[in-house]
Amino acid sequence: MNRRRLGIAAAVVGTVAAGAAAGVAVERRVVGRARNRPDPYADEPFGSLHGRAQVVEADDGVRLHVEVDDDPAAPVTVVFIHGFTLSMDCWHFQRRDLGDLGRLVFYDQRSHGASGRSPREHATIDQLGRDLLAVLDSVAPQGPIVLVGHSMGGMTILALADRHPELFGSRVVGVGLVGTAAGAFAETILGIPGVLGRALRPVAPGVIRAANRRADLIEHGRRAGGDIAFLITRKLSFGGDAPPSLVELMERMLAGTPIDVMTEFFDTFLDHDKLDALQALRGVETTVLCGERDKLTPPKNSHEMAEALPDAELVMVPHAGHMVMLECPALVNATLRRLVSRATSGTSRARSA
Repeated sequence: MNRRRLGIAAAVVGTVAAGAAAGVAVERRVVGRARNRPDPYADEPFGSLHGRAQVVEADDGVRLHVEVDDDPAAPVTVVFIHGFTLSMDCWHFQRRDLGDLGRLVFYDQRSHGASGRSPREHATIDQLGRDLLAVLDSVAPQGPIVLVGHSMGGMTILALADRHPELFGSRVVGVGLVGTAAGAFAETILGIPGVLGRALRPVAPGVIRAANRRADLIEHGRRAGGDIAFLITRKLSFGGDAPPSLVELMERMLAGTPIDVMTEFFDTFLDHDKLDALQALRGVETTVLCGERDKLTPPKNSHEMAEALPDAELVMVPHAGHMVMLECPALVNATLRRLVSRATSGTSRARSA
């Protein structure tokens, strides 16, 4: 009898092991095909574009890394604000191709990229709005400004508008809101809509606190799970079969953001509601842009912002995901050129779908 049970146990273990091995083999084949597909950006120098660097101190002392691509004759300063778990490198194609638009400013949000680490209690969208004000006061104290924010960067702009509406229409003459949300984002967890998203919300803080307590273990697992991380990053960040170099750029930015930084910001996303702040953007040239396959800030959010700003240009990008400015750089750059042109020429706005 014992021998029979031992044989059954061995068979079960063997079956599980074979299944796991088959799963790993399939995963490796999928990732192998993805990593080896033709890549138009294989020689693109991601992460190598830099301007004049300086440090801007936030109101709580956190040191923000800022880079300026100077053009003394530029009629406008364009400030790019990146999203959660990213860095200024996410604006690679905009930095590469839009230098003629004006004086370009990029900075790493607190606890991201090369900027200093934030106290946990200041890991909030409202604080990010104050950080943006500090950057503007330091590097663009005069002249017209166009703000372009992606995801959490767009929320940062709305936090500034909420606290300092007087800047919009006077100093801030244009706003680009890319793959972001004003208020509806608070109803979802990582883009999970409806009943399921609302059901997850009450338990999410506890899950996040548990993840924070086990940050070291999760970091180890993240480093060990390279192939799985590649597939998840591609699935969540992009709308289609993104070139491997774009996925790898995303992986590097994500890997540069510690797990505990991710958990520290989570509560502020649950509380984020700046729909009323959109009123400050009325009378300001505004573009709302989103990938139609954005899983993290779904298109519903962009439609709601456009409804609140009926004169804004609404651009929905077919087949694109959350990282639309990497996935469709030519379209995004053309859209930003229109925005800056309208903002600096005073021409009337046109809304498109």
